[in-house]
Amino acid sequence: MKKILIFTIVSVLCAVSVNAMELSLERAVEMILAESQDLKKAEYNINRARAGLDAVKSNRWPKVSGSASYMNIVNVESPGSPMGINLSGFGSLPAGVPAFIEIPDNIGMLGLTATLPIYTFGRIGNAAEAAGHAIAVAGSGSELAKREICAAAAQIYWTAKMTEEIVKISQKNLQLSINAERRLKTVSRANRANLVKISADIAAKEIALSDAQFNRDSAHRLLKIMSGIKENKNLVLTDEFPDTFAEKTVPQELDANPEWDMLESQIRMHEAQAAARLAERNPVIGANASYNYTMIHNSPRVWNGGDSQSANIGIALQVPIWDGKAARINSDMDMLSADAVRQDLDKSKKLKSNEYRDALLNHERLRANLTQRNTARDLAEMTVQMSIDRFFAGQTSAVELSDVMTALMQMDMAVLNAKFNILIAEESIRKLSGK
Repeated sequence: MKKILIFTIVSVLCAVSVNAMELSLERAVEMILAESQDLKKAEYNINRARAGLDAVKSNRWPKVSGSASYMNIVNVESPGSPMGINLSGFGSLPAGVPAFIEIPDNIGMLGLTATLPIYTFGRIGNAAEAAGHAIAVAGSGSELAKREICAAAAQIYWTAKMTEEIVKISQKNLQLSINAERRLKTVSRANRANLVKISADIAAKEIALSDAQFNRDSAHRLLKIMSGIKENKNLVLTDEFPDTFAEKTVPQELDANPEWDMLESQIRMHEAQAAARLAERNPVIGANASYNYTMIHNSPRVWNGGDSQSANIGIALQVPIWDGKAARINSDMDMLSADAVRQDLDKSKKLKSNEYRDALLNHERLRANLTQRNTARDLAEMTVQMSIDRFFAGQTSAVELSDVMTALMQMDMAVLNAKFNILIAEESIRKLSGK
């Protein structure tokens, strides 16, 4: 039976190990980036903007079109009779000359037409410039999305890790009460009030532990979903909370951000679009060429009749005369859009700069206070040990022991929360500055 029990335990441990997956912060960020629909959408926007530029540039190339047509000329006076000329009314006719000459009334045509813009006075050039700025907008949007996703991924990972640590803290706190109860029960004539108090603490701490375990499982489940990991996998988070944090060697003022680049590109895009709208009032010089092949016959079988060919090549000048002020109005609308984006850019610079400065100051504040928090936590642990000794010496009550245990748990939580906030502040700095 002993061998069977050992074998069973080993088998279970091996099964758990096989089903477990080690996951580092770096790997988690990579997997979440690969799974992110927002990042994929940003990449699609870049490709769409590039396609827009190609579409504008295609207007510089020749356009060739073909046509084919068939036409039958109807004799209006006598729809059932063929078209022709009646010579009988002109007197006697020479021998061999028919009195009625039928005109071929079935016409088939095949043709090719080519046009090429030579100079559009800014129509295509400004539109291409606007499309180029649209690509820059999409590129900055993609970088912005990537930074946002990386910061969110790190927060999800460290949240999952923090919930693990909270479970450990709750287990430790519960075990302190269990040990105290076990030891108290070994003492003769144990104070019943103390036993009741410790039992109540154990019940409350078991509930707190259950809540912490639920939060841990929820955090792990979210991390799996965002990373594309199967839910039945057990995660082993390999990155630990650091004990010390270095000072951030980054500029104290934010000098660049993808959102600013995106808004600046939007301004230039609207300005180029406005110029393209105004250019619609300018003339267009283009070259054109055409070729036509015509077949005529008395019957629908036009290919059995006569044929002819014609071709032409030339240059055309198209001059818009009056468009009802549409070009000017559309241009003004684009310029107003550019002005609106300028306001968004000014607002973004203020908010992002303040957010960056707050992240730096918060990082330094938390980093500076971490040493004091650790010291307070160590003193709280010493207080718990002294209170336990005094409790079993009959010098204090279970109420005081419960208070110092709660204080220790709160200090453990405070240290853990400070580390978490420092890491999140670092991610905020990295998201804003890219460093």
